[in-house]
Amino acid sequence: MIRINLLTVERAHTKKPIALQIGQKLTIACSLLLILSALFIGWRYWTVSRESVALDSEIARAQDETTRLHAIIAQVQQFEQRKAQLQQRVLLIEQLRSGQAGPVHMLDQISRALPPMLWLTELKQTGSEIVIDGNCTALTGLSDFVANLEASGYFKRSIEIVSTTTEALVPPPGELIKFSIKAQFQPMADAKAASLAARPKAGG
Repeated sequence: MIRINLLTVERAHTKKPIALQIGQKLTIACSLLLILSALFIGWRYWTVSRESVALDSEIARAQDETTRLHAIIAQVQQFEQRKAQLQQRVLLIEQLRSGQAGPVHMLDQISRALPPMLWLTELKQTGSEIVIDGNCTALTGLSDFVANLEASGYFKRSIEIVSTTTEALVPPPGELIKFSIKAQFQPMADAKAASLAARPKAGG
């Protein structure tokens, strides 16, 4: 008598679908992982690409700004050089003006100090030292001339009378006095300071 074990066959038939389901699930899971990985890689690539484009744009703007600032710096340097040149010119002009003002004041004060019957024949200047030659008809005229120069404040005290010579005049009878004096001229600022120092103090 032959016995057939049908239970084993049924178990074999029931095990195959279970294994098939597990394989399909694994396949689906792996596919999902691949799809998700591909999506993540694509998103990451897109994000990095956008960041790269933004960085390139910022670098380009920074380079443009650097170029603009270099141009501004060059203009500022040119302006500073121009300013320094103009300041040197202004200083030179002021020096020339001050140098011109000294002789003008000196000649003005000398002409104001001249008394009657006294005239000048020569004037020589070496630095601040001045030698004045002239003629007068009386020694009182020479003393008045020296006193007027000292009173002006533009000549340091005391003015030195270097020499005097007397010549007879005929006709009419009289005499001609030739003189030479030496004085130290001082600028306007020094003259004002000297005059202020010479003033008596109030309540003294």
